[in-house]
Amino acid sequence: MTKKERATFVINTLKEYYPEIPIPLDHKDAYTLLIAVLLSAQCTDVRVNQITPILFAKADNPYDMVKLSVDEIKEIIRPCGLSPMKSKGIYGLSQIIIDEHNGEVPQSFEALERLPAVGHKTASVVMSQAFGVPAFPVDTHIHRLMYRWNLSNGKNVQQTEKNAKAIFPRALWNELHLQIIWYGREYSPARGWDIEKDIITKTIGRKDVLEEYNKKTSR
Repeated sequence: MTKKERATFVINTLKEYYPEIPIPLDHKDAYTLLIAVLLSAQCTDVRVNQITPILFAKADNPYDMVKLSVDEIKEIIRPCGLSPMKSKGIYGLSQIIIDEHNGEVPQSFEALERLPAVGHKTASVVMSQAFGVPAFPVDTHIHRLMYRWNLSNGKNVQQTEKNAKAIFPRALWNELHLQIIWYGREYSPARGWDIEKDIITKTIGRKDVLEEYNKKTSR
């Protein structure tokens, strides 16, 4: 298959698997999504969804968040890991949103990425899921699968994002990145991978990836 044919196969297969696409992180608006995505760094979505209701019961908007101390935020979010950095980021970005954006989450990549503890991936998730702006946030699942499917060289997440945007239609970016994440979790994980369940990689996967898989499973 050509790269274009592989991309088309991915699109069509994921559409069959996920005609309705669940949102991984529970949230009610752009602000709660921003906080949830920030907390998800090096933490599972399941754990984040267990902690955010506790945090949001006390503060689900920037005005209430800055009424808490950094230490109070840190104690609540501790199970998500990296709590010292994340708590300072949550407090700091909340204050900036109040001071510079009238209490509203800014709707541009540049403004979001200027907020404390907010990187390009977090900004991309918020822009795509909260504001409907085409974006292609790359997490570990997308990075892994784009390499396995020979749609990127796996050099780094920046290159993977560039490759994804080049090969997939812009109109599909927002739904496709979520579909790939769900597929990676369910059918093509980093560990406990069963290629017989992974129809996409089995059909279009890189030759070296398939050979390495066969070596490991034949031992």
